[in-house]
Amino acid sequence: MTHLATLAINTIRTLSIDAIQKANSGHPGLPLGCAPMAYALWQGHLRHDPAHPQWPNRDRFVLSAGHGSMLLYSLLHLTGYAVSLDDLKAFRQWGSKTPGHPEWHLTPGVEATTGPLGQGAANAVGMAMAETFLARQWNRPGHTVIDHFTYALVSDGDVMEGVAYEAASLAGHLGLGKLIYLYDANQVTLDGPLSLIMSEDVGARFAACGWHVQHVEDGDRDLDALDRALTAAKAETARPSILVIRTTIGFGSPKKAGTAAAHGSPLGEAEVAATKLALGWDPAASFHIPAEVAAHLDARGRGGAQRQAWQATVDAWRVAYPDLAADFDRCMAGELPAAWDSTLPQWAQGSAAQATRVSSGKVLTALAAAVSNLWGGDADLGGSTKTIVPGGDYSPAGGGRNVRFGIREHAMGSIANGMLYHGGVRPFVSTFFVFSDYMRPAIRLAALNGQPAIYVLTHDSVGLGEDGPTHQPVEHLMALRAMPNLAVVRPADANETVAAWRLAMTRSDGPTVLVLSRQDLPVLTHPGAKGAERGAYVLADGTDALVIATGSEVSLAMEARELLAQRGISTRVVSMPCWEVFRAQDADYRASVLPPSITARVSVEAGVTLGWTEWIGAGVAIGIDRFGASAPGEELMANLGITARAVADAVERLRAQR
Repeated sequence: MTHLATLAINTIRTLSIDAIQKANSGHPGLPLGCAPMAYALWQGHLRHDPAHPQWPNRDRFVLSAGHGSMLLYSLLHLTGYAVSLDDLKAFRQWGSKTPGHPEWHLTPGVEATTGPLGQGAANAVGMAMAETFLARQWNRPGHTVIDHFTYALVSDGDVMEGVAYEAASLAGHLGLGKLIYLYDANQVTLDGPLSLIMSEDVGARFAACGWHVQHVEDGDRDLDALDRALTAAKAETARPSILVIRTTIGFGSPKKAGTAAAHGSPLGEAEVAATKLALGWDPAASFHIPAEVAAHLDARGRGGAQRQAWQATVDAWRVAYPDLAADFDRCMAGELPAAWDSTLPQWAQGSAAQATRVSSGKVLTALAAAVSNLWGGDADLGGSTKTIVPGGDYSPAGGGRNVRFGIREHAMGSIANGMLYHGGVRPFVSTFFVFSDYMRPAIRLAALNGQPAIYVLTHDSVGLGEDGPTHQPVEHLMALRAMPNLAVVRPADANETVAAWRLAMTRSDGPTVLVLSRQDLPVLTHPGAKGAERGAYVLADGTDALVIATGSEVSLAMEARELLAQRGISTRVVSMPCWEVFRAQDADYRASVLPPSITARVSVEAGVTLGWTEWIGAGVAIGIDRFGASAPGEELMANLGITARAVADAVERLRAQR
């Protein structure tokens, strides 16, 4: 290791521990231990331009072990990103660019929001998949527009999480040869030695999944071995690669190196000084960057040259393939093509009943034909969720758009986030609604980051029938509605399903959940009706009482309205497919749909009733505050009190009390 390399690595280390100590909060162990591998990657292999963080053909680096965020922030500052020394000094403080765990939407150069372990590892798989998909779309002989690597630094904690294993299994199956993990095998976790909780051979596990595995025995000092391993990983194009790198957590700390004490707490002022001394650093120097290190690590020059060379290639490609270039610009800007929704199907009011999952499948097929970068898949349920589109199955070398994720919901959601982090694509993923629990962490991160992921979740209630309570969602609607920045849409019929997809496709600042029925539902609405796109609207007017319903229960509410008319009660029926969108409407519109003058209000939804008081006040919420059972769907609804007569009786009782 040269003197300059040693100086640069120790600059990364000392900047990191200084920021953590100043904040009196953070994780010093990883930056101290992983600085050499990070230096080897960023200085010798990573292709990026700090002056243009969104350069489409940059290599991606994901710090899956997000607790070690100061390593990344130090690298960003030293290589020339818009992360200042003052930003490092504001680590973990209100309003800073340097939060406790990296946030994609906040800090230039951060490629993914990480910290929940395993997420970044799976995100990296999605990025690598997006790279292959877009390369196939846009590259032509002699014109390479998309051609880059995806790297992820993963920890012992990452590889223990199920989501990382799910993602690794799929990546190996697909043969994602431009995906490279750097595994920080420091053998220590927060509570103590790794041997307390894990004894498996991680390299053997990844090899069994089809990965190219290399071992670097001295990740603390052997830069040549790190460089050779990275070079070999890049040369392996048929398999993803993992470098199992033995490091010392908290390297350089006299008292804490190699122990759990280095993991999640500041070293302390005395130990920071002792660590600097052990590294040959001035113990009194704080946030010190030697001039030669600043010049050595600044990547703007070489990154700018790499980007400009790519730009010259793109300029020639634009001349040769103007239509592809227009598609490239649109996709990278996150825009939809002109007239993208002009061919969406419509259904005449009163036409044959159909499940909204079936309607959704027809809408998706039309959308896929119109939107070139819409792709995705399902958790081995495409035949049930109706999410298989024409064109075949995705593979890195093939031309298909259907991703066979397998029974891997958690990884599926996180991979979709990775696709969105990469940019240029609009992914959708699908499973049964009850299994959304398996990918809830990924949905939460998409909502936190404002990513427009689309979740197609079918078999939406006890109405699915005989599969029983293990497969019947009851609490899921309310659980997802509780999540900030998530739009949960439960359409009532085929035409509302069209509106739901239109809402999802036009939403650019957050994810959308489409909650769809297994059972057939009557077509209640007119084609092209816009009310559903405002979250709620008046389906049938009335003055004496108000019934609000979602999804399959809207037709039931209409039946109740007929029963109430026979009893002399004029009832307004409101279809409310999306609470979040309706809540965002102006007060006048909300009052026009839910007039304050109508106080006799009943809601009906085949799920838990928690939360309905927001819309019905002191009214009656009809729902299912228990788990379901195994029986035919109609019989279940009747036994659980989800009937038109129950709704009508509740309205009549409310009217009698007023």
